[in-house]
Amino acid sequence: MKKIAIQGVRGSFHHIVSHKFFKEEPELLECDSFDLMVKKLNQGECDGAVMALENSIAGSILPNHALIDSNDLLIQGERYLDIQMNMMALPGQTIADITEVHSHPIALLQCKLFFDQYPHIKLVEADDTADVARDIKNKKIKKRAAIGSLLAAEIFDLHILAKSIQTIATNQTRFVLLSKTLSEHNPLQVNKASFKFELNHQRGSLASILNVMSDCNLNLTKIQSLPKIDTPWTYGFFADVTFDTYQNFEKAIAIMKLMAKVFKVMGVYQNQRDL
Repeated sequence: MKKIAIQGVRGSFHHIVSHKFFKEEPELLECDSFDLMVKKLNQGECDGAVMALENSIAGSILPNHALIDSNDLLIQGERYLDIQMNMMALPGQTIADITEVHSHPIALLQCKLFFDQYPHIKLVEADDTADVARDIKNKKIKKRAAIGSLLAAEIFDLHILAKSIQTIATNQTRFVLLSKTLSEHNPLQVNKASFKFELNHQRGSLASILNVMSDCNLNLTKIQSLPKIDTPWTYGFFADVTFDTYQNFEKAIAIMKLMAKVFKVMGVYQNQRDL
C-alpha cells in the first residue's frame, strides 16, 4: 500500500501505528474524522486506512464498527499500541499557567483522575489529539495544553509538562488496517478472523452459533452487539475469533453461514495480541 489514510495528523496515535503496519512509512492522507477517512478510501484516494477499534479502558468504538460494516470494508491486519498520554504546551510554561486542556474526549476520559488535581484547568473536547498540538504551535497559544504522544510534542516543538498521565498505566488501543478488497492470505500464517452475523429471533439461536465456535475449536476473543438502525430492536453481532488451524475456521464458517440470517467475514489475519 502506497497511500494510507489516518484519522488526525502527523504525531497522532494513528500516525504511530501506521509505522507498525509497514516497514517503510507510506504517504499519509490526514483526515479530520473517521467518516471522512472512510469516504476517501471508498473514493479510491488511498490504498488503505488505519482505524482505532477498541481501547482497553474506554472499550469498543461502536461507530467505527458500524462504519466498517456499512461500507463493506475489510480488515487486513491489527496492531496494538501502548497509549501513553502526555500533557504538552508551548515552552516556558508550567501546569499552574495552563487554564485549558483541549483533546479528544476519549483522551480526556483516560486522564480524568490526573486533572481532578487541577480544578483550575478547563477540559475542552476536540476532534484529535495531535491536531490540538499543531494548533497550539501554529497559533502560539499560551495557557492552553494538549494531550498526546511524545511524537506530537517532538513534531510541534512543545514542552512536556507531565508524562504518562493516563489513569491506568496499562492502556492499549487496538487498531486495524482497512481496505476495499481482501488481499490473499496464507492459511499457515493467519490465526484470527473478524465476522458479523445476524440471527432469527428464536430461543437458543445465539447459544447454538456459539456452540459451533466451541465445537470447531475457535476461541471467541470478543463479541459485540450493535443495533440495526433500520430495524428497531434487532441486532447484529460482531465477533473476533482465534484458531489453531485454518481448516477448523473454514469448517465453522461453513456451518455458521447456514445458521445465520446474515453472515459475512470482515477479515482473516494474524493475531498480534499474543506476539
